[in-house]
Amino acid sequence: MRGRGPVNTTIDMSDASDRAADVARFVDVIRRKYDDGCFACGRDNPLGMHLDHFDRSPDGAVTARFRPRPDYRGTFGVLHGGIAATALDEIMVWAGILGLGVMSVTGTLDLRYSAVATMDDAFIVSGRVDEVRGKRLRVAGTLHAENQSRASVTASGLYLISEDVTELLESEGWER
Repeated sequence: MRGRGPVNTTIDMSDASDRAADVARFVDVIRRKYDDGCFACGRDNPLGMHLDHFDRSPDGAVTARFRPRPDYRGTFGVLHGGIAATALDEIMVWAGILGLGVMSVTGTLDLRYSAVATMDDAFIVSGRVDEVRGKRLRVAGTLHAENQSRASVTASGLYLISEDVTELLESEGWER
């Protein structure tokens, strides 16, 4: 990552089981603060995508999983492209949250659809902050079926830091 980051990494990546517990706690604090009603990741949104099972690898990639509901289809049997875009936009925001401790909003989002994403599949979305410059993040993401390694959709974007959530987490009892 080039540039100077706005805050230090907030999750100890040294042990996988500790990492999973830290990530789950961090995600829960953020969800509670922001109402847990988000269309993409909120558990309380009855129409939502319910992205879940967040993780952050030692190399900085943030992942989550989801299984599309039947009403998320485009043509018969195919995941709607707008739902794929929403999942990627969401994981790219979470890359800033889990990677740098910052909330961000989308400035630009560029997508490349390269393979059909079928409704029969569960999906993994992955995002990574590639560059930090002041309050701007360059972020990349992929969406692929859980049983495939080839991405169906790739994304890149510019995200604008809107809030430092490190203090929020610490005020909720979260420790580094």
